[in-house]
Amino acid sequence: MSLNNQVTVYGAYGHTGRFVVAELYKRGWKPVLSGRDAAKLKAMGDEYPALNTRVATVEDPLSLSAALSDSSAVINCAGPFLDTAAPIIEAAIRSRIHYLDVAAEQAAVLDVFERFRTDNRVNGIVIAPAMAFYGGLGDLMATLAIGDWENTDEICIAVALDSWKPTRGTRLTGQRNHGPRFIFSKNKLERGDPPPHRKWNFPAPFGEQEVESLPLSETITISRHLRTPEIRMYLNLAPLSDLRNPDTPAPKATDESGRSSQIFLMDVIVRRVRQERRVVARGRDIYAISAPIVVEATARIVMGSVKTRGVVAAGEAFDARDFLNSLAPQYLVFRDSEGPESEDR
Repeated sequence: MSLNNQVTVYGAYGHTGRFVVAELYKRGWKPVLSGRDAAKLKAMGDEYPALNTRVATVEDPLSLSAALSDSSAVINCAGPFLDTAAPIIEAAIRSRIHYLDVAAEQAAVLDVFERFRTDNRVNGIVIAPAMAFYGGLGDLMATLAIGDWENTDEICIAVALDSWKPTRGTRLTGQRNHGPRFIFSKNKLERGDPPPHRKWNFPAPFGEQEVESLPLSETITISRHLRTPEIRMYLNLAPLSDLRNPDTPAPKATDESGRSSQIFLMDVIVRRVRQERRVVARGRDIYAISAPIVVEATARIVMGSVKTRGVVAAGEAFDARDFLNSLAPQYLVFRDSEGPESEDR
């Protein structure tokens, strides 16, 4: 495996893909723009004339291999990941390069762990699904919160958004993923009915909110490496109304980086007997924040700053505090039970 600064971004012209390309480019990496739509790739290539564009489809293994040629890693930003993850991972294995994605889809992330975790061909490669706001961030925060505890009674992750303007990709992914969600309860991961609504007292600026159980990819990743019998995920109701309304518009850029005005807060609480630890992170735009998360993960993996290889969760692969510190304060602000809040910008 060659160590170089070229990284293929599949789905480069999508909403999150554009943030990822911009983040790589800003950090001095050389993104290769890839995806199935030749016209969209050409248009994006005109914006980045120094970068290569490579058309590829998940139905054509040869085109995927060509898209990954001479890269050190591939970042998959093209959902639904139920359709794209496995073919691109297979191409990454053939090319002996690392794979990362930004999937929030439970079924897709579970499939990656079950299909590839014991695959001998993965030896020496890192496959890191769900390295994004949903998945990676909550996993890192839960790992930090647990700290030196060998186990915990429960992990609760509650997300508050002031709004949710879904992208076209989010809507397509929702249409592709049907049926009950996976929940992790009594040490078992299975599809089931989530618990009813409840109140959650978020830190400022949200305060007390009614929340609904919404388990996403963190349920899969956390259950793979942290010892707990219960994982609970919640989202406040206002953004769910936006998400479920077909007339809600797509996100609109409000600054030069392309971020929307959306505000997020992620609140992670772990409990053991009568003890409780808490980690809180806040920032702007759940799509935009996924870019520095997955790019930071890519950089650490390519440079060998990873605790283990194979199919990994974020907190399993990286030092959680060090990783979160690398995102603060430029991209998010976080605080935990054992340290002061990172300085906001």
